[in-house]
Amino acid sequence: MREDGKVDYVEMPGGELPATKAFYAQAFGWGFTDYGPDYAAFNEGLDGGFHTGQEDEGAVAKPLVILYAHDLEAMESKVRAAGGAVTKPIFAFPGGRRFHFTDPAGNELAVWSEG
Repeated sequence: MREDGKVDYVEMPGGELPATKAFYAQAFGWGFTDYGPDYAAFNEGLDGGFHTGQEDEGAVAKPLVILYAHDLEAMESKVRAAGGAVTKPIFAFPGGRRFHFTDPAGNELAVWSEG
């Protein structure tokens, strides 16, 4: 069961996706679900995905930890009240909506919610 404020997903740069997917499949036995040519998701202990960065000018070139929230707007308010800086306001993507923020140490994270 998904819980508010818990690590739920991680996105990582994937470079050339076919090569990245082949590496993880061969080395660790991972399987993937493709969402177009620029994104491949995995479910290997922790859900996550690899992106090429081609689909989004703002895609980060390092891993992105994604937390979950049942009420995205309420969580965004909590992040702002606690001193977080929203770097990408709430936006829709296939499967849900999310926003990005930085914490006081400068780490970028995201929070997502279903549909």
